[in-house]
Amino acid sequence: MSYRLNAIIIRTNNNTENKLKVNEIWCDIASGKIPILFDSENNFQQGISPIIQYSNYASDNSENFDLSIMGVTSDFFKNMELNINKGSYKKYEADDKNGNIGLCSQKAWEKVWEDQRHGKLKRTFTSDYESSVPPEFTKDGKAHCYLYVAVER
Repeated sequence: MSYRLNAIIIRTNNNTENKLKVNEIWCDIASGKIPILFDSENNFQQGISPIIQYSNYASDNSENFDLSIMGVTSDFFKNMELNINKGSYKKYEADDKNGNIGLCSQKAWEKVWEDQRHGKLKRTFTSDYESSVPPEFTKDGKAHCYLYVAVER
């Protein structure tokens, strides 16, 4: 009997050592060692996209938070677009022409932090989401990152 995990959750923060550990987990998910995108028999699960949920912030992104890596269907993205239209989330996008997912994600988060510093963004620090797409799954051959950041209305 095969199985697939819905999510893996860790308590972490943004220090360099923890970022490296999260990268190791991503590698295990991409290889099928942690069965989120693949089932336990290493069969790829069609229609499942990996996302990160950032939640349970101790206060803000400078302290500890829960990082959940989970597989979602296209309904998740449709619901996020509805939340953006309602004004409860703001979407940030970035890409990297060399296909570097880590750099792509960093660019997107830098936009968020820049808007925070300049008072253009008031985050709720409830649940934020990140969806990164490797270049082999995009039409333009670039890595793409989409952030959905919870904001005050």
